Amino acid sequence: MTLAYVALGSNLEQPEQQVRAALAALGHLAGTEMVRHSSLYRTAPVGYADQPDFINAVALLDTALPPHRLLDELLALEQRFGRERSFRNAPRVLDLDLLYYDGVFLEDPRLILPHPRMHERAFVMAPLAEIAGGSTLPGVGDVAALAAALAGDGVERLDDEANPNKQEQA
Repeated sequence: MTLAYVALGSNLEQPEQQVRAALAALGHLAGTEMVRHSSLYRTAPVGYADQPDFINAVALLDTALPPHRLLDELLALEQRFGRERSFRNAPRVLDLDLLYYDGVFLEDPRLILPHPRMHERAFVMAPLAEIAGGSTLPGVGDVAALAAALAGDGVERLDDEANPNKQEQA
């Protein structure tokens, strides 16, 4: 089994419900268990700005699937949720990105690991820091520090009472 981080996002058709349903579905992928996931975050769109805000989260999975097979399962899950790829950064029902697959460095036409731009995206780094703040992205830096550097980039943590991973604030 290998630990893998997956980013989730949605801004169509009740995005909070889409992300919650996708989190549940990730834990049911073959050979895969959900270890934990972040709270939900409301974020401004990146790239194409004329669209609704996104709901984002990050999940930590323990999986027996090799990287390309996990990617295939993520793409199939997007399709089941009704994802349409009309143009780059278009609004979407569900977006799943494989961010990191423990210890694997890979670059081919289908998949680059670790994800090459995750450290530049507050909508990825804020939820990632919530569940992996003590971690380091190889070749990039400390997750918590990277997230802190992006703080204020249009990311709002939602009050997420339904998250069993939520830690109470003192």
